[in-house]
Amino acid sequence: MIETVTRKRIEILTDTALQKRVTDAIDRVGITGWTIVPVTSGKGRDGAWREERVMGTDKVFVLTIAAEDKADALAETLAPMLTRYGFILSMWDVQVIRGERF
Repeated sequence: MIETVTRKRIEILTDTALQKRVTDAIDRVGITGWTIVPVTSGKGRDGAWREERVMGTDKVFVLTIAAEDKADALAETLAPMLTRYGFILSMWDVQVIRGERF
């Protein structure tokens, strides 16, 4: 059987204009990688929304996987921006192969 280890998967929904702030924070806390996925529409407590490039409100998911201590450091670093800019951050345990890469 292949050995797995537990890591944290982190998803951050943010405006495209702010994604560099998020990826810079990921880099600063020592997380080795991230992926950006465009988001074209969604619905939240304030209702439905769609991508709006003219207004600059298009959104992306920034995805990363990290050890728990680095995930906690990232959450602490991003906490002020979560409220100020309305980011959504979620994290949960995942099993990964080659855990030394995260």
